[in-house]
Parts: sequence; C-alpha cells; structure tokens
Amino acid sequence: MLFFLFITIIILQRAFELVVAKKNERWMKERGALEFGQQHYPWIVLMHVLFFVSYIFEVLFFEKGLSRLWPILLFLFVITQTGRMWALFSLGRFWNTKIIVLPGANVVRRGPYQFIKHPNYAIVSAEFVVIPLMFQAYITAIVFTLLNLLILSIRIPAEEKALKELTEYEDAFLRIRPEPDKDIKKI
Repeated sequence: MLFFLFITIIILQRAFELVVAKKNERWMKERGALEFGQQHYPWIVLMHVLFFVSYIFEVLFFEKGLSRLWPILLFLFVITQTGRMWALFSLGRFWNTKIIVLPGANVVRRGPYQFIKHPNYAIVSAEFVVIPLMFQAYITAIVFTLLNLLILSIRIPAEEKALKELTEYEDAFLRIRPEPDKDIKKI
C-alpha cells in the first residue's frame, strides 16, 4: 500500500510537470523559440517510462519491501523534490523537458543555476538512485543510473550547443579566475 502511494505521487507529479512543459513550450514557440535535440528526446521519454515500469515490476515481482534505510532515503527524496521545484521555478516559463531556446533570452543565473549549470539533471540523476532504493529495487537503480548517464552524455552537449548559439550562455557562466601570483618563485 505504501509503495503504491509513493509511486502514485511521483507519477502524478511527473504528469503535472508534462502539462506545465507543454504550456511553456507553446509560450516560448509563440515568441520565436527553436527546438533542438529532437532525435534523442524520444529516447529520454522511453527511458523515463521504462524506469517506472522497471521499478514497479521489480518491487512487485520480487516482493520488495521498504528499505531499512527509508528515513534517510525519504529525507533525500524530499531534498531532491525541493531541489527539483527550486530549479523549475527558477527557470519559470523557460523550463521544459525538451531543449527549447528563445534566441537572445537572458540566461537564468538565479536559484540553483547560480551554483551549477544543470541542477535539474543532477537532481534527476539522484532520483534514479534514491527512488528505487526506497523499496530495494537495486536492479532498477543500477540500470537506469547507467542509462541516464548515457543519455545525459548526449543531452547536455546538445543543450549547451543550442544555448551557446542563441544566447549569451558562455558569458553568463564565465568564472572569474585570479591570475597566478607572478611574484611566487618556483623552487
């Protein structure tokens, strides 16, 4: 019963996010936004759907129960969901599940984006571990962590390329590095 409640909450959250993403997509495209990464996007969708299928199957077929570490995992889950909402709200109408870039738009540098370039991908990566471990679905955790790494190795470069082409992305994320002290002598 607890497992069904947990998985239902997550699936409903994802469904709501898809509605928001579609609304944001329309808003951005009405303003001239362009879409990139259409070739790999279906693979991302398939991976996320199969994650839930695998998770539900593994827990039910192998009769997995709540982990003994559930209080820690629940805390980590709440942290990931808080981070997820922080990232989504920070992007506002620019958040999407697809790579959609509005030419000339200001690059978002608030919320978690002031600390790392792709916080939502980091959070999703953590979810692929935390969510399955909650009910001891170790196979799902391992397989989908590896698949996610593969997908992100394609997704992130495609997204960064699009952002670099159409916005001031590189300038927004330049780090100020102090020049090495010229007075220090090598010994």
